[in-house]
Amino acid sequence: QVQLVESGGGLVQAGGSLRLSCVASGRAFSTYPMGWFRQAPGKGREFVTAFSRTSTTYYSDSVKGRFTISRDNAKNAVYLEMNSLKPEDTAIYYCAATANAMVSHESRYWNYWGQGTQVTVSS
Repeated sequence: QVQLVESGGGLVQAGGSLRLSCVASGRAFSTYPMGWFRQAPGKGREFVTAFSRTSTTYYSDSVKGRFTISRDNAKNAVYLEMNSLKPEDTAIYYCAATANAMVSHESRYWNYWGQGTQVTVSS
């Protein structure tokens, strides 16, 4: 059974940093797109960043230059380094993986999801 487990969320002041981790089990995801989405209260699930199968990285415009995605295939893990955090980054952050070949910004094309980790940025 495929499982994605996130960790590293918390409360931080604006301008601060957090690092999220996601460890996958049940399948080796080294050649699968993996990434992060987020969902703020009252809003839909929003694409944040992802790796393609060829390790090309994609970022939403709202986080480009502030967030960095990385992965460790040996650990079947993906990480999200978040810097210069803003109150509008407050959301539940979800790790995701997909068996599809392409990276999509739409959550419906992603097959596997973690339980989510809360990130709260205070002003």
